[in-house]
Amino acid sequence: MVARRLAASGLSILILVTLVFFMAHLTPGGPAYSILGLKANATSVAQLNARLGLNQPLLQQYGLWWWHLAHGQLGYSYLLNRPVGALLWRYELNTLLLYALAISLSTFLSILLGLAQGVYFGRWPARFIGAFQLGFYALPPFFVAAMLVLWTCVRRRWLPASGMVNLRLAHPGLASYAAHLVLPVITVTLFTTAPLSRYFGEAVHEELARDYVRTARAKGVGFTAILFTHVLRNALRPLVTMLGLSFPYIFTGGVIVESVFNYPGLGWLMWRSALAQDYPILIAIVLVIGLLTVLGNLLADVVNGLLDPRASYE
Repeated sequence: MVARRLAASGLSILILVTLVFFMAHLTPGGPAYSILGLKANATSVAQLNARLGLNQPLLQQYGLWWWHLAHGQLGYSYLLNRPVGALLWRYELNTLLLYALAISLSTFLSILLGLAQGVYFGRWPARFIGAFQLGFYALPPFFVAAMLVLWTCVRRRWLPASGMVNLRLAHPGLASYAAHLVLPVITVTLFTTAPLSRYFGEAVHEELARDYVRTARAKGVGFTAILFTHVLRNALRPLVTMLGLSFPYIFTGGVIVESVFNYPGLGWLMWRSALAQDYPILIAIVLVIGLLTVLGNLLADVVNGLLDPRASYE
């Protein structure tokens, strides 16, 4: 089963990378205009395209990209003139730090809110939680980010509005990094917690209605013991699956969040590369996000197998 899923995931990544490659190269303009700026003319653009290899047939460029990838090379950034692999490593660490904190916090909050929603289903606490979920599920991430910046940075001046460190400091400490992480982490956590907690709340409600809960109550087992010993464990499986399937959407929203907060992660780099039509960086980031999504789904399968040994993966 794992081999079949890996093969399907590999095919999906191949199709995704291929689509992005051709769509990026077929977009009007090109990196030469971004590099040359006001000095761009027909002659200089043609010369720069020849130097970058962009005057070759598109299929030849596509095959050359896979040839370089097979040899462990992702090419050079047209705009920054630096190896793409080194750039990705630098920005990927920032993104992984952001999402590790945000996903851990959103999972914790989803479990708390989902348990309360499932236990108080149909009563005012569940309705209040449901209103929060629908509100943040409907709001776009950029709006939430903008409101947080307006309230905490512009009006209150509690937190920095953008970046990752205070550039005025020669040696920024851990406090500077933490302060710049607060708003991006809160934003990602909010728009991730809303759907996950709602899904988990429904799973808890369904588990509480099952026969084994009524049987345990009839035997005199306390409700708290049933909730945290049996219901929580069984309801976690669909939450873990949902979290694994949500990886692409989390990264997609992260592009907006990192752009709003000017946070130097993969999403920010992807946005800048798309604007400058820096094809090597753009395609490499799509590949990395695809691989991280596959790893997230596999991790979800492993965790589900630990939660329920009956779910075996060959």
